[in-house]
Amino acid sequence: MLVISRFRYDDDMTDRARTELTFCLEQFGAQTGFVAGSVGRAVDDPTLWVLETRWANVGSYRRALSAYDVKTTVVPLLSHAVDEPSAYEVISGDGAEPGEPANEVIPRSS
Repeated sequence: MLVISRFRYDDDMTDRARTELTFCLEQFGAQTGFVAGSVGRAVDDPTLWVLETRWANVGSYRRALSAYDVKTTVVPLLSHAVDEPSAYEVISGDGAEPGEPANEVIPRSS
């Protein structure tokens, strides 16, 4: 599973962005099921930052979000991410299961 969270920081907040997002990465890195991750900044728009994490499965990511330390320190920072889908299944490349079908879109009943 791949999670991409994007953040906007003003030009004068580079140090804060690096510190906060690196802290998030370190906290996630201590969780069971964490595979790898990185912090980056857009080349063409230095106010746009990304926190990218990879997980063994969706359950690992959800349990990590529920961990006390993550819930009290990381989740408040994640609430400032750009409001867009952030969790992705890996279809091909590292971490993909060869021949595994993609998830189906199934509408929720009301």
